[in-house]
Amino acid sequence: MPVGHTGGGAIAHAAADARTDKVARVVYVDSGPLGDGGVINDELAVVDGEIPPPERSDFPPEEVRDMDDDAWQGFMARAIPQPARVATDRQVLSDQRRYDVPATIIACAFSSDQLKEWVAQGQPFVAELAKIREVEYVDLPTGHWPQFTKPKELAQAILESVDRT
Repeated sequence: MPVGHTGGGAIAHAAADARTDKVARVVYVDSGPLGDGGVINDELAVVDGEIPPPERSDFPPEEVRDMDDDAWQGFMARAIPQPARVATDRQVLSDQRRYDVPATIIACAFSSDQLKEWVAQGQPFVAELAKIREVEYVDLPTGHWPQFTKPKELAQAILESVDRT
């Protein structure tokens, strides 16, 4: 069961596409699936082929909600640059059966009601999510990094998703 946070949601979705017969569920933590040909984020600064950890000021308030100075420092102590191509290369998907793999969305910076509204409106950035046949939404109201702001609640939500698989 792949679990993807932020841009890792695209990678988890690619795992479901590559191994539809071996993936029972995908869990997206404050993220969602990325469709074929999409990129995670090609607007991030690249330094020597890597994307450096972000600055706190790079994020809107809803994404840094509950991130006090200690939590931010803990995040930065663990943050490492990522290879730029992870974020900039196009997603390559080929198996339509990926839409049959159940998904759990753990909604943090935005509520599940907001995500459902965007799906209903046909917003392009949730187009791939709209194609998944079985989606469970779990609200975990906090910022973009629940592993630092609400780690116990995040672990519980993931475990409950495993139990439903």
